[in-house]
Formats: sequence, C-alpha cells, structure tokens
Amino acid sequence: MKVKLAGLELTNPLIAASGTFGYGVEFEEIVSLERIGGFVTKGISLQPIAGHPPPRILQTAAGMLNAIGLQNIGVDEFIARKLPQLARYPKCKVIVNVFGYTVAEYIEVIRRLNQASGISAYELNVSCPNVHAGGMTFGSDAGSLEYLVGQAKAIAARPLIVKLSPNVTSIAHMAQVAASAGADAVSLVNTFLAMSIDSETRKPRLSNVTGGLSGPAIKPIALRMVYETARSVKIPILGMGGIVTPEDAVEFLLAGATAVQVGTASYADPRAVERLARGLESWCRSHQVEKVSSLTAALEVPRA
Repeated sequence: MKVKLAGLELTNPLIAASGTFGYGVEFEEIVSLERIGGFVTKGISLQPIAGHPPPRILQTAAGMLNAIGLQNIGVDEFIARKLPQLARYPKCKVIVNVFGYTVAEYIEVIRRLNQASGISAYELNVSCPNVHAGGMTFGSDAGSLEYLVGQAKAIAARPLIVKLSPNVTSIAHMAQVAASAGADAVSLVNTFLAMSIDSETRKPRLSNVTGGLSGPAIKPIALRMVYETARSVKIPILGMGGIVTPEDAVEFLLAGATAVQVGTASYADPRAVERLARGLESWCRSHQVEKVSSLTAALEVPRA
C-alpha cells in the first residue's frame, strides 16, 4: 500500500484534505493517524485569521458549500501549540497548507516553518475561492502563479505541493506553470466557486454570499481535471473531489493521481480517511492488485 510522492514515502495513498481535518490533533482520539498516509493542516497564515461570520457551511443536494474564510491560529501558534503534539505519530506525514495575501506573507510563513521539526511537506494554497484577496488571485493568473511558486521553491526546505484552483480555463496549463516554476507535486482540485439563495428571504444563505462547492457533486469534473493534468505534467498529482468510497479513490488513481485527499466525507464520518484506507487495501486484495502504485495512470482508454 506504500506510495512515493515528491520524495516522501506514504504508508498508503489516503490523505486527509486541508480544512477538513483541523490541525490533526483534533482527530487523534477517533482516527488512528498512523493508519493513514498523512493529512494536510488547515491553511496556515502569517497572522491569525478569524474567518467569516456564520452561516458559513451549507449542505447541498450532493455535497456542501463552505465559506470558512481560512480561519486559523497563525504560524507561530501552530508551531508552538499544535506541531509538538504530532510528534507522537512519526508514520503519519504532516503536510502544512500555507496561505498568504501577498508573496511576502507566503514566504515568511514558509521561512518560519522551515525552522520547525515534524513537517514533511508544504501545500501552497493558491486556490481558496472564499477569501476576498490573495489565494485565488495567484491560482487564476499564470504569471502570478509562476512567480509565487518560484519564490516559494527557492526558500522551501521541504517538498512543495501546489494546490490548484478548478476555477480556471485550463487547469492542466496552470499545472504546467507550477511544474516549470519548481513545484514538486500538484494537488487538485480545490472547491468550485458557487452560491445558494434562500427564495423566501431573497438573501444568500452564506454570509460571504459565495463559497466553495465540494463533495460528490464535483467528482466527475475533478476526475476529468486530474486525467487532463496527468497527461500534461510529469510531477506527481494528489487527486481530490468527492471521494467517499474505495472505488472513488481507485478512479482518481487510474486517472493519474499518485495519492488522493479526502475532505467533505470527513464531515459526515470523521473516520472516513481511515475507513477508506482499509477499504482501498481490501479492494486491491480482491482485485489481485499487488501494489497500489500500479494503479496510477493505468486507465485503459479505447482507441478511436
């Protein structure tokens, strides 16, 4: 079940996605952290962020909308209070999601994290659709993305994963830009920009008006984007978007992902990532798959 990703060896290809697994320590009493490949922290910024006022999470017909607004305790508090507790789980890879409103803020967060121990990689968040500045601006402009990734790679002491936005004309092109600028891997996709309106009050249901759509509703689109990206870049891909069953994970691997991230499913079942890790192992056994890594990009496409 082991896979290699950007120089890291994961116990299995199941990773808890950013924003759905807290700082990891919140789940240690209900999830065996050493039975999952790793987890990505909430987005960590230079200064603490309070996030948007409620309502900021909304259930949809096949998923959820969220506009949390990257609420977090800031990099210094994360290093001092959260990171030391994770040293108890050396097999679980800790990937820190990094966010900034400016290039300088991204770089300073990485600079401070470089001095800390217990971190396996950084995930550069350039794709959050529910903040008013930064983030998504970098992810939707090729020139800005290239500059940010280049600057981050130059200082990062650990592998650099770039989390891409699906809210672009061509995500494969943005992946190429990130790869050429030095990214060690890309993760995709983040949530889709969306909204919901209350017809009775004639008001938006989210305080931020718009938010990010995730869950099973986006899976077919996310799967297509992973497939297109895998045909465009040679660096590893972390696929995500509506994974709730072991078969979903297999589909993303076949499309070209080296590992997958599970997000929205953890809201319905806090043990989802661990459950899917066990389920994927059982699936491989029943289908005579000796190495899960052999599934990556193994999609059999009919010839015209």
